[in-house]
Amino acid sequence: MMEDRRIETEEVTEARAVPKAPPLRAVLEHQPDYLEGFLAPQKPAAEPLEASAGGLEEEIVAALRQIFDPEIPVNIYDLGLIYAVEVADGHAVVTMTLTTPHCPVAETMPGEVETRVLTVPGIQSADINLVWDPPWDPGKMSDEAKLEMGML
Repeated sequence: MMEDRRIETEEVTEARAVPKAPPLRAVLEHQPDYLEGFLAPQKPAAEPLEASAGGLEEEIVAALRQIFDPEIPVNIYDLGLIYAVEVADGHAVVTMTLTTPHCPVAETMPGEVETRVLTVPGIQSADINLVWDPPWDPGKMSDEAKLEMGML
């Protein structure tokens, strides 16, 4: 029981333009250069982040635990890359580092952190401070991360 099917074709000389969404950075008010000041003198060292009491800070930490280092199977929070999370009036400031300045994601990881922080309900804006002092070392890893890496 085959139906009689016809296929019609249309010859065109050029395709119509497809509208594209603007890049995420074009929507944001500022376009931070996360590697700016890489060789400049560093500010005083930030203390490693301890357990925070605020609800938004905890939600941000939970969001940051969903970002994994591309070379190490551990999230960036337990890896010890997040030094501080501060929230005031819907504005979050995250101070972080990377395992090394030559990290392959040195230009993209802070942007990923900013995007993830902005997904937390109640956060309207975020600044990511990428610092190199104090430098990261394996001692900054949580016990869970060390266990995952076979260091315990």
